[in-house]
Amino acid sequence: MPQSEFDIIDEYFTRQRVRRDDVALGIGDDAAIITMPKGQQLVVAIDTLVAGVHFPNNTSAEDIGYKALAVNLSDLAAMGAEPAWFTLALTLPSVQRAWLRGFAKGLFELAEKYQLQLVGGDTTQGPLTISIQVAGYVPTGTALTRAGARVGDSIYVTGNLGDAALGLRCLQQPAEYAAVPTAINKLNRPEARIDIGLSLRDVASACIDISDGLLADLGHILDTSNVGASIDRDAIPLSDGLRLLCEQNTDHYAMALSGGDDYELCFCVAPQNESRVEAIASICGIRLTHIGIIEHQAGIRLHQAGRACAMTGKSGYEHFSG
Repeated sequence: MPQSEFDIIDEYFTRQRVRRDDVALGIGDDAAIITMPKGQQLVVAIDTLVAGVHFPNNTSAEDIGYKALAVNLSDLAAMGAEPAWFTLALTLPSVQRAWLRGFAKGLFELAEKYQLQLVGGDTTQGPLTISIQVAGYVPTGTALTRAGARVGDSIYVTGNLGDAALGLRCLQQPAEYAAVPTAINKLNRPEARIDIGLSLRDVASACIDISDGLLADLGHILDTSNVGASIDRDAIPLSDGLRLLCEQNTDHYAMALSGGDDYELCFCVAPQNESRVEAIASICGIRLTHIGIIEHQAGIRLHQAGRACAMTGKSGYEHFSG
């Protein structure tokens, strides 16, 4: 069994198959050395996952490794960046070989999909916490941001919303919610929409990933762009399982509106670019749904069948909210 942080690094994290040309020096020194490609800008994001906060305590190590990287890749997708490399800070209560083996398997499964190289990090003892910093490239001046939405733009989302929140309910309240495997998988293994993000670089006027819920994250676009929005609740894409629950009780729409953890993209598109969105959906094989429009009036207005309806649920997850 590994006895030190260096043993852990050597046994589980130095044997990744991905080797990138832009990494001049990776794991094994005080810092990594990266060679920046000409004409590219570096896009950097970091997220921390804490046991019991960002994933249930009984989540498998493999799923934790996968999700820890996926949530960071989602940030790159929202910026239209191509993933390149990442660092890992791993805090463990104790050294457990089976757990480390599963964690590394899930982590590198996703890293190899996008040819990301692990270039360094840190290993410490304490409550289970995973921090990953990921970096990617965009051609200079082409990155997507939250600013840029304009009155008249159409609002789109990728995939379905609310399944991660439903998956969490299935795990936390099994007596009330029958297990929905696809929803639980969405919670444990979100899919970063990298291909969509890359395709939207010269199409979208603004973009964000949905980590804290549609209302909260769309709100960030609106605040940054100094605009408002009108959303058609009936247009919000739902899985069959969640749609059935919403038909039984409209309060379940809160999962899609503010549940969070879906890691889909929400983006705005000028009317003249809508045909390009349809082409992107076809090429990438991912559902892209028009859910609303950008307006002058600040804030978000939710309507159903032409009538205003209540904002079911809270505005989104916030740390330190009490």
